[in-house]
Amino acid sequence: MVEYGADFHVQTAAGRLLTVGLHMLSLVLVATYTVNLASDLTTLKSEDFISGIDDIKNGKISFNCIGIITESSLDDFYLREISHGSRNFYPLKSPNELYLSLLDNDIDVAISDTDLLEYMTNKVYCNLTLVGGDFSRSEYGIAMPKQWIYKKYLDVIILSLRESGVLDDLKRKWFEGNICQQSFSSDTSTSINIIAMTSLLLTFSGISILSLVLHA
Repeated sequence: MVEYGADFHVQTAAGRLLTVGLHMLSLVLVATYTVNLASDLTTLKSEDFISGIDDIKNGKISFNCIGIITESSLDDFYLREISHGSRNFYPLKSPNELYLSLLDNDIDVAISDTDLLEYMTNKVYCNLTLVGGDFSRSEYGIAMPKQWIYKKYLDVIILSLRESGVLDDLKRKWFEGNICQQSFSSDTSTSINIIAMTSLLLTFSGISILSLVLHA
């Protein structure tokens, strides 16, 4: 494609110019295709190296590379279900330290609450991802003073918010929208489109027109 046969001899300046243009076009197209193919293959191979909590239990990751926020419910879960009482994990003090430790490669994975991780990986830290499913259900409540006189009013308000769909709307607004995925899809497209090749095609068209003018 790049070289012509030995029996093909260009005799005119217009032919030589057109041949150079064809060579340039061929080289750029082949190089562009090769780069895009390599990028696509790399993307396909970049899968998550763990699939969930079972891989952590089976020791697929070094325990000292697993981040756990100390003095939390996840701390108790890890000691009870994974390490059987051994504090062999990487201790963290806050959720913010958890994300920074992942970004700085101090740890490979971290275990935390699903709702919080969904929000942060969908809205804030686009280069972090959430893997695996739920493995430990927890219940949450609202702390209030004993015999609080406004307890009944609070119950009525929460019930009305649930029945009116306000709570569902808040969940969709803050948790279901994935800003990071939209940004990643728009920024990492490796397909060759006509717009990206416009300048190359225009250059070759100019060379072809110039060759015709010289030939005439």
